[in-house]
Order: sequence, then C-alpha cells, then structure tokens
Amino acid sequence: MNETGANETEANEPEAIAAPPGGMQRLKAYYLRNEPKIAVLFFVGGFVFDMFAVDRADSWVAIGQQTLYLAIVTGVLTQMFMEEGRPARVLGNAFVLRRWYFEYRPAIVNFFLGTLLNVYTIFFFKSSSLLVSFSFLVLLVFLLLLNEFNRFRWLGLSFKFALLSLCGLSFWANVVPIFVGSIGLLVFLFSMLAGCVPVLVLAAWIGRRVPELYGKARRQILVPFGLVLCAFLLGYLFRVIPPVPLSIPFIGVYHSVEKTETGYRLSHERPWWRFWHHGDQKFAAQPGDRVYVFFRVFSPTRFSDEVTVRWYWKDEARGWVAHDSIPIKIVGGRQEGFRGFSAKSKYQPGEWKVQVETTDEREIGRIYFDLETVPEAPRRFEVEVQ
Repeated sequence: MNETGANETEANEPEAIAAPPGGMQRLKAYYLRNEPKIAVLFFVGGFVFDMFAVDRADSWVAIGQQTLYLAIVTGVLTQMFMEEGRPARVLGNAFVLRRWYFEYRPAIVNFFLGTLLNVYTIFFFKSSSLLVSFSFLVLLVFLLLLNEFNRFRWLGLSFKFALLSLCGLSFWANVVPIFVGSIGLLVFLFSMLAGCVPVLVLAAWIGRRVPELYGKARRQILVPFGLVLCAFLLGYLFRVIPPVPLSIPFIGVYHSVEKTETGYRLSHERPWWRFWHHGDQKFAAQPGDRVYVFFRVFSPTRFSDEVTVRWYWKDEARGWVAHDSIPIKIVGGRQEGFRGFSAKSKYQPGEWKVQVETTDEREIGRIYFDLETVPEAPRRFEVEVQ
C-alpha cells in the first residue's frame, strides 16, 4: 500500500520545466535553419555597404581596404580548404569569439567577397559604356545565384576560389596602371602576371606544408584561377574588359566651349525639362555653328596617357560611319577629372555618336545626339561652368 501510494505520489509530481532558450541560442538556431538565405544576405550586404564606402580608384584607403579584404578571404578559405574532409572541431570550451568565427565564417567569406565584387563592379561601370558594365553586373549576380543553387553545391570551395581569383585579378588590373601611370597591353599583361604570384605562392605553401594536399590544391585553387585568368585575357582581347582605372564622369554636347580662369564655360540651348540630357543632345545647327563635345576623364595622380575622340555618323545603309579621330593627351590628379573637348565644323543632319577610347581602342565613354540644320534665327544660350 505504501509502495502504491509512493508511486502515485511520484506520478502526480509535476515534471521539471526546461528554461527558455536565451537570445543568442535562438539567434544561432535561426542561423542554422536559414544558413543559405543568410549567406545570400551577407553577400548582398557587402554590395550595399560598399556602394556608400567606395572611394577613388587611386585612394590609398581604398587600395588598403581591398588588400585587407583579399587577405581575409584568402586566409579563411585556405583554412577551410585545409580542414575539408576532417572531423569537425570541438569548440565547447573555446573562447566565444573563436566559436563565432568557426560558426559564421561562410557568411564572413560571402560578405567580404560581396564587398570586393561591388568595388570592382563600380570601377568597371565607371570605366566603360553601360552595355559592358551591365553585362558584368549580370555575370556577378549569376555567379551569386549559381553558388546558392543546391544542384551546384558540389562546386564548393572551388567556386569560392574562383570568385577570389576574379577579385584578385580585378585588383591587380586596377592597381598596376595606377602605379605605372599608363595603360595598354604590356601594362595589362604585367597586372595579370602580378595576379598570378599570390595564387602560385599559396599553392606552393600548401604543397610544402601538407604534401598530400597539393593535388587537391591544383584542382580546387589553381584550376579555377587558370579559368578566370583565361577569361580575363580573352576579355581583353575582345575589348570586354573596361580600361580601369580610367573613367568618364561627364560628357556633353555644346554650342561653344570657352576656357576661362574659373573653368570651362559651356553654352547650350537645352530646355529645362530635358534635365537628363548633357547639353544639346538635340542639336539645332544654324549656319556657321560648330559642334563641341566636352568631357572629363578621371585618371589617377601621376597618370599620363592619351585618349582618342572618335566621331561617328549613322548612315541608313552602312550603319555607323567613322568621320574623325582626334588624339588628346591627358594627365591625372584632378579630383573632377581631366577636362578636354573636341569640335567639329563639317557635319550633316542625322544621328551622331562620339566615343572616347584608349589608344588600343577600348571604350571609356560615349554620347549620342541628333543634329538638325535650321535657318539662322535669334536664340538664347544657357551657360554652365565645368
């Protein structure tokens, strides 16, 4: 009887209630459930962050920031590479920051890769026409989505090293011309050679430290890098790679360009409601008028090179027909960019295009305008100063 009573007492005793999880535990559980989505958010976060933080291409702060980010991503990916296939680390008693690092390092890699890719997307966007820049941006988004599709998870670290290779080669393609002070085929090839050195050193270090991993390093590090390098070389050959670090922050069409002590005075007839036009992109040419195209070319400090201004007229049968090709010497260092202009006095009505290109015919910027010949009549010009 006592036994029965004791059992009844135990049966009726309330069970112990587990303590609710803390805030950090809930955050960790949420991260584990949604790791792929959070990785994408970190990647996109890197893009958004650097939209506001990116500086001039020749800024020592910007170059130092990129160097630091590349070093962080290289270090983390190398560590993940060395640990791949091994038993997971036991971090129960480890320092809290160390535990966070090993738990969230995939997100760290995505964030810094996103930041770096955003920097080079901005640089490429500024250094070429919208078509090339937009294509490059679409490629980056495609690579991001490819990385998150489950069916492509087998790419693993190889894909991360490919993205790192893309960032590394973009870094050297931008930095080497800044230090050399010019651009061109030899400068580009030297920048690609400089980009090969860190990757080859990393693979050699892995081979010396853990010889049995060298074959794996060739597959997951050297092969992706080689593919990206070939893509860069082909892109340069077909003039897809923009001529960083040159860029054109401004280009417009005007009736006159006059150099004064305060700057260049640009005269135009553009009505106020065509605020998206730069000057007279609807050009009404009276007898004796000249057409001026004014532009600013950003080039780094101590930069000295030459650009070519090419004028094209659109023929209905033959398409764009080249009319003039005018070389202009540029020097760098001015915050707003080197100012220059080209003028044309012999023209015909129709659609026109003016392109500013490097000496190896890589486009930096362009502008379109429609020209109409009109009889002489009174008119009033607006003036802006650049």
